[in-house]
Amino acid sequence: MTVTSSAYADGGTVPRRDTCDGAGLSPPLALTGVPAHTAALALLLRDRDAPHGTFTHWLVWDIDPHTTRLPAGEHPRGATEGRNDFGKTGYSGPCPPRGDRPHRYVLTVYAVDRRLSLAADASSADLLRSLSGHTLAVGTLTGRYGRG
Repeated sequence: MTVTSSAYADGGTVPRRDTCDGAGLSPPLALTGVPAHTAALALLLRDRDAPHGTFTHWLVWDIDPHTTRLPAGEHPRGATEGRNDFGKTGYSGPCPPRGDRPHRYVLTVYAVDRRLSLAADASSADLLRSLSGHTLAVGTLTGRYGRG
Protein backbone atom coordinates (compact mmCIF):
# COMPACT_ATOMS: atom_id res chain seq x y z
CA MET A 1 0.00 0.00 0.00
CA THR A 2 1.33 3.46 -0.85
CA VAL A 3 0.63 6.78 0.89
CA THR A 4 1.60 10.02 -0.85
CA SER A 5 0.88 13.72 -0.42
CA SER A 6 0.91 16.59 -2.89
CA ALA A 7 2.16 18.75 0.02
CA TYR A 8 5.51 16.97 0.52
CA ALA A 9 7.48 13.97 -0.74
CA ASP A 10 8.42 11.06 1.48
CA GLY A 11 11.34 12.30 3.58
CA GLY A 12 10.58 15.91 2.62
CA THR A 13 9.71 18.94 4.72
CA VAL A 14 6.17 19.27 6.07
CA PRO A 15 4.82 22.64 4.85
CA ARG A 16 4.37 25.32 7.51
CA ARG A 17 0.62 25.38 6.69
CA ASP A 18 0.26 21.87 8.14
CA THR A 19 2.08 22.68 11.41
CA CYS A 20 1.45 24.56 14.65
CA ASP A 21 3.22 27.53 13.07
CA GLY A 22 0.64 27.72 10.27
CA ALA A 23 -3.03 26.87 9.84
CA GLY A 24 -2.53 23.41 11.34
CA LEU A 25 -4.26 21.62 8.47
CA SER A 26 -3.90 17.90 7.97
CA PRO A 27 -2.01 17.24 4.72
CA PRO A 28 -3.77 16.06 1.56
CA LEU A 29 -3.24 12.31 1.17
CA ALA A 30 -3.56 9.81 -1.67
CA LEU A 31 -3.80 6.06 -1.08
CA THR A 32 -3.09 3.30 -3.60
CA GLY A 33 -2.76 -0.45 -3.41
CA VAL A 34 -5.35 -1.04 -0.67
CA PRO A 35 -5.94 -4.82 -0.51
CA ALA A 36 -9.26 -6.04 -1.93
CA HIS A 37 -10.56 -7.56 1.32
CA THR A 38 -9.93 -4.49 3.47
CA ALA A 39 -12.86 -3.73 5.82
CA ALA A 40 -11.55 -0.35 7.03
CA LEU A 41 -8.50 1.88 7.10
CA ALA A 42 -6.80 3.39 10.14
CA LEU A 43 -4.24 6.19 10.32
CA LEU A 44 -1.60 7.31 12.83
CA LEU A 45 0.68 10.36 12.64
CA ARG A 46 3.50 10.20 15.17
CA ASP A 47 6.62 12.21 15.98
CA ARG A 48 9.45 9.68 16.31
CA ASP A 49 11.87 12.28 17.72
CA ALA A 50 9.79 13.83 20.51
CA PRO A 51 11.83 14.54 23.67
CA HIS A 52 9.91 12.06 25.86
CA GLY A 53 9.32 9.28 23.29
CA THR A 54 6.95 8.83 20.36
CA PHE A 55 4.22 11.50 20.34
CA THR A 56 0.90 11.02 18.51
CA HIS A 57 -0.45 13.96 16.49
CA TRP A 58 -3.40 12.27 14.75
CA LEU A 59 -5.24 8.96 14.93
CA VAL A 60 -8.24 7.92 12.87
CA TRP A 61 -10.00 4.59 12.39
CA ASP A 62 -12.90 3.06 10.47
CA ILE A 63 -12.06 5.07 7.34
CA ASP A 64 -13.97 3.73 4.33
CA PRO A 65 -11.72 1.13 2.62
CA HIS A 66 -12.53 2.59 -0.81
CA THR A 67 -11.00 5.94 0.15
CA THR A 68 -8.31 6.99 -2.32
CA ARG A 69 -7.94 10.64 -1.25
CA LEU A 70 -8.16 12.61 1.98
CA PRO A 71 -8.33 16.35 1.21
CA ALA A 72 -6.25 18.79 3.28
CA GLY A 73 -7.84 19.78 6.57
CA GLU A 74 -10.82 17.42 6.29
CA HIS A 75 -12.09 14.80 8.70
CA PRO A 76 -12.49 11.47 6.86
CA ARG A 77 -16.26 11.06 6.39
CA GLY A 78 -17.74 8.30 8.57
CA ALA A 79 -14.47 7.71 10.44
CA THR A 80 -13.65 8.31 14.09
CA GLU A 81 -10.76 10.51 15.23
CA GLY A 82 -9.22 9.65 18.58
CA ARG A 83 -7.45 11.65 21.29
CA ASN A 84 -3.94 12.73 20.31
CA ASP A 85 -1.12 13.32 22.78
CA PHE A 86 -2.04 17.02 23.02
CA GLY A 87 -5.29 15.75 24.61
CA LYS A 88 -7.31 16.92 21.60
CA THR A 89 -9.51 15.05 19.16
CA GLY A 90 -8.42 15.23 15.54
CA TYR A 91 -5.28 16.52 13.83
CA SER A 92 -2.66 18.61 15.63
CA GLY A 93 0.23 19.57 13.37
CA PRO A 94 3.94 19.08 13.91
CA CYS A 95 5.24 21.37 16.66
CA PRO A 96 8.74 20.34 17.78
CA PRO A 97 10.54 22.32 20.47
CA ARG A 98 12.37 25.36 19.08
CA GLY A 99 16.05 24.65 18.57
CA ASP A 100 15.66 20.88 18.12
CA ARG A 101 16.93 19.39 14.91
CA PRO A 102 14.02 18.67 12.56
CA HIS A 103 11.80 15.87 13.85
CA ARG A 104 10.53 12.92 11.78
CA TYR A 105 6.75 12.70 11.49
CA VAL A 106 5.63 9.27 10.32
CA LEU A 107 2.12 9.00 8.93
CA THR A 108 1.08 5.34 8.78
CA VAL A 109 -2.07 4.02 7.11
CA TYR A 110 -3.23 0.52 8.00
CA ALA A 111 -5.54 -1.70 5.92
CA VAL A 112 -7.60 -3.65 8.46
CA ASP A 113 -9.66 -6.85 8.08
CA ARG A 114 -12.47 -5.58 10.34
CA ARG A 115 -14.00 -2.37 11.62
CA LEU A 116 -12.57 -1.39 14.99
CA SER A 117 -14.72 -1.14 18.11
CA LEU A 118 -12.97 1.65 19.98
CA ALA A 119 -14.25 4.39 22.26
CA ALA A 120 -14.30 7.85 20.69
CA ASP A 121 -11.51 9.00 23.03
CA ALA A 122 -9.25 6.01 22.32
CA SER A 123 -5.50 6.58 22.46
CA SER A 124 -2.83 5.48 20.00
CA ALA A 125 -2.00 2.54 22.32
CA ASP A 126 -5.67 1.45 22.15
CA LEU A 127 -5.61 1.71 18.37
CA LEU A 128 -2.37 -0.23 18.00
CA ARG A 129 -3.70 -3.00 20.29
CA SER A 130 -6.85 -3.32 18.17
CA LEU A 131 -4.77 -3.53 14.95
CA SER A 132 -2.70 -6.44 16.26
CA GLY A 133 -3.46 -9.54 14.17
CA HIS A 134 -5.88 -7.64 11.93
CA THR A 135 -3.57 -5.60 9.67
CA LEU A 136 -3.53 -6.63 6.00
CA ALA A 137 -1.14 -3.96 4.69
CA VAL A 138 0.68 -0.81 5.83
CA GLY A 139 1.81 2.31 3.99
CA THR A 140 3.88 5.18 5.39
CA LEU A 141 4.78 8.75 4.53
CA THR A 142 7.53 10.48 6.51
CA GLY A 143 7.88 14.25 6.73
CA ARG A 144 10.39 16.39 8.59
CA TYR A 145 9.82 19.65 10.41
CA GLY A 146 11.97 21.89 12.58
CA ARG A 147 11.33 25.28 14.19
CA GLY A 148 14.85 26.72 14.26
